[in-house]
Amino acid sequence: MAFDTFIHLGSLVAVLAYFWHDLWSLALAWAGSLRERSLGDPQARVAWLIIWGTLPAVVMGLTLESLFQRLFAAPVWVSILLLVTGLLLLLGEGVRKSESRMESLTWLDALLVGLAQGVAIAPGVSRSGATISVGLWRGLEREEAARFSFLLAIPAILGANLLQLWELAKLSGGGEVASTLLLGFVAAAVSGYLAIRFFLGFLKRRSLYPFSLYCWLLGTLTLLLALLRG
Repeated sequence: MAFDTFIHLGSLVAVLAYFWHDLWSLALAWAGSLRERSLGDPQARVAWLIIWGTLPAVVMGLTLESLFQRLFAAPVWVSILLLVTGLLLLLGEGVRKSESRMESLTWLDALLVGLAQGVAIAPGVSRSGATISVGLWRGLEREEAARFSFLLAIPAILGANLLQLWELAKLSGGGEVASTLLLGFVAAAVSGYLAIRFFLGFLKRRSLYPFSLYCWLLGTLTLLLALLRG
């Protein structure tokens, strides 16, 4: 759990580093909306939509924790959910309507994307894939859907890791354990930053279909392995 926590914290640092300018603008606009009690600023509205979209994952994570834990112990279900992720990516590309920006999202749109993020707690469901697919379905252009997905990840990852950090108080093992955690953290931060940069550049020119095919191939392979092993 300690190692898993540090890996996710590294991913969080990657998102914060890449989107620091967006986050600063959103934070200023959000603070201004509190002072003025107004959502007239589009950036403030996006900030509140991110908060609103985070709630489903919080509720589902707290109420369905035992279900998600059972799924993690069931390789067949992980494989099946990988296949479902591939289907979501295919449908997201196929049913997308207009190509609007985050500022045009409605409260219902943000809630639906948030529900996709909550479902993605289950192993095998790609958080980014599910939320981007729903964002496309609700009318966002590819890059904007990806941006909203990554911004939505920040409070979810932060909240989940704050809970896990309670377990780290019991951690012992000295320098060897600390160096392992640090190495995992750095690797996750660097690879996460590069992955975000590549992914957003990729979406400017191409569709999500290659990722859909990847999920189907991986899901089929892992399902066969799980069935063969009984």
